[in-house]
Amino acid sequence: MSAILLPLMAFMPIINNQTGTSFNETTEKNASDCYEEARTNFQHEEELTYKVYYNLNFVWIPAGEVVFKLSDEGQQYHLEAVGRTYDSYNWFYKAHDEYHTYVDKTTLLPTYSTREIKENKYKLFDKVAYDQINKTAYYERGLTKENIDKRGNLTFDACMHDVLSIVYFARTQNYTDALVGKEFPVKVNLDEEVYSLKYILSAREEKNIKGLGKWSTLKLAPQLVAGNVFSENSKMKIWASDDENKVPLMIESPVSVGSVKVVLKSWKNLKYPTTAKKE
Repeated sequence: MSAILLPLMAFMPIINNQTGTSFNETTEKNASDCYEEARTNFQHEEELTYKVYYNLNFVWIPAGEVVFKLSDEGQQYHLEAVGRTYDSYNWFYKAHDEYHTYVDKTTLLPTYSTREIKENKYKLFDKVAYDQINKTAYYERGLTKENIDKRGNLTFDACMHDVLSIVYFARTQNYTDALVGKEFPVKVNLDEEVYSLKYILSAREEKNIKGLGKWSTLKLAPQLVAGNVFSENSKMKIWASDDENKVPLMIESPVSVGSVKVVLKSWKNLKYPTTAKKE
């Protein structure tokens, strides 16, 4: 993923093709936890649109937008995220990334996913079929869906997510009873690797969100893994609405050159009223 669109996977711990960090056994989820019925706080045709700003030399430049959509398809949810840079930004960096993930409505674990990445001259198509019961996945990768040059199988532990399913799963977690400092472990599959990571509830605070006014928020700190996008000491901050929707409102993140800010621009068909929004 690019330095511009990567932070848009708002609730996930950010990973960048490097070896993940293992947890002690006491922080791992039990396999049975995956199959407890998930409490969903979203509904059919929910749509969230985010605007991305890139900062270089203290100047914030509008870089692009990403749209998250959710569709109820019977026993599954279809999750979709499409991100594009603006035409005015394409001279510097041009990106069009598209993600689709189908998740079981009971567990919110993925059953099938695709990624199609087009960033400057870089291209990637990736699809994964998950067997959560037998803890295996089959993947295919190539420059495009018509040009697959790599196939294989992956084994994993219980509770395996991908980069899109973890966004929605994290919104269902119980933050009401969580103390500040609580860690939430997650496992994510990306690029034939399995990562055991975490994010932390770092604060509850009122926050002015650009264009949206003041909100009661949950401030979260995802674990970052150093690589091409993030340096060793990089820290990301996420503010999510402290209400039933748990919608990511704003993200701030340093990248290898400059920094990125992602701000919620608009929303449609939220399941619950936006009670975290202050008048």
